[in-house]
Amino acid sequence: MTQRPPDPSAADASPLRPPAIAVEALTKRFDTPGGAVTAVDAVSFRVARGSVTGLLGGNGAGKTTTISMLLGVLLPTAGRVEILGVDMARHRHAVLARMNFSSPYVELPHRLTVQENLTVYGHLYGLTCVKKRVRDLADQLDLARFLNRPSGGLSAGQKTRVALAKALLNEPEVLLLDEPTASLDPDTADWIRRYLEAYRARTGATILLASHNMPEVERLCDDVLVMRRGRVVDQGAPSDLLARYGRATLEEVFLDIARAETPMTERANAAD
Repeated sequence: MTQRPPDPSAADASPLRPPAIAVEALTKRFDTPGGAVTAVDAVSFRVARGSVTGLLGGNGAGKTTTISMLLGVLLPTAGRVEILGVDMARHRHAVLARMNFSSPYVELPHRLTVQENLTVYGHLYGLTCVKKRVRDLADQLDLARFLNRPSGGLSAGQKTRVALAKALLNEPEVLLLDEPTASLDPDTADWIRRYLEAYRARTGATILLASHNMPEVERLCDDVLVMRRGRVVDQGAPSDLLARYGRATLEEVFLDIARAETPMTERANAAD
C-alpha cells in the first residue's frame, strides 16, 4: 500500500471541535408504486477534519443517496446531518460556500464552453477573481487545450476533469467526490490522485470519496465506510479491514462483504 502523508486531521482531534461531517440515524425512504423503498437505513458515522474517507458499496448500496442528503439535494426522511458543525436541515446555506461536490455523472450545460461553465459557477460561488481562478485551475488540471470547446463535445475523461475543476473553484473545506477518476486513463487517473493528495495536504480539506476503485481507496483513504443495502456494515482504516477479513487487498474485502449474507459488523452487533 502506498504510504500517505501525515494526517492533518490530527491537529483537529480536540473534542471542542466538531467533526467535518457528522451523520446520525440518517434515513431515506422513497414511495414507489410497489410500496415504500428504504434507500438509506439509519446510517450514522463521523468524518474527521482533514481526513480522506472512502464510501464503498455496490450499486444500490445507498452511497449516492447518502451524498445527496449530505449536500442537501435530498431531504432525509429521518436523521440528522451536520457539516462543519452546521445543521444542514436548518442552516445549510451557512456552509454551502465552504463545500463542493464532483461527479462525472452530473453533466454541465452542453452548449456552454468549459470556460463559460466554470465562469458561471465561479460567480454562483461568489468568487471575486473568477477569471484568475479559472485560469489557475485550467493550468493545474490541464484544461487549457479545450477551455473554448462546448462541454457537450468533450470526451468522458475530459468531462471528469472539468467536473473536478468546477468542484475546486471555491477551494472547499469539505469535498464530496463520486468516482473522481472514472473514465480516465491510468496515467491521468494517477495524476488526479496525486493532485487530490497535494490539495488535502495544502488546504487541510476533508474529502469523502465514493469509489469502486479499490486500489484508489487504499492509496488515498485514512478511513473506509462500507455500505450494503442502505446500511453501514463495516468501517475502519484500510489496513484494519485487511487484517479483520484476512485479505491481501481491499477488493477482496469488498467482495467478501458484497457476497456475504451477514457482514462481519452485522454479526458482531447481533452477538451483542
